[in-house]
Amino acid sequence: MADDHPITIAPAAGRVIVRWRGRNAADTRRALELREASYPPVLYIPREDADMRLFEPTAHETTCPYKGQASYFTLRDGDAADVDAVWSYERPKPGVAAIKDHLAFYPHRVEIVREAEA
Repeated sequence: MADDHPITIAPAAGRVIVRWRGRNAADTRRALELREASYPPVLYIPREDADMRLFEPTAHETTCPYKGQASYFTLRDGDAADVDAVWSYERPKPGVAAIKDHLAFYPHRVEIVREAEA
């Protein structure tokens, strides 16, 4: 990472539930919290803890000079869909390798609930 663009990744405390249109799209106690420069933190959820039946790959891609190339997913259930609401780094750069096989969600497209451990 560049000194002027720090990125840190750490386990997120507690349980994280991602709800989409009333359904649990993901539920995990293994989320990672990525903090990048002055941006708000982003939670990355392991794919194993997501209901991948709701995820439809799209052709949309973006490139981050620090993390690599991101691919996107549409959340879909029948006629209900939110296009490109989820992204993932299939081959992240070495400095952020921990987010491989994880999913991140646009918070204005889903509800992200964080529950503290009791």
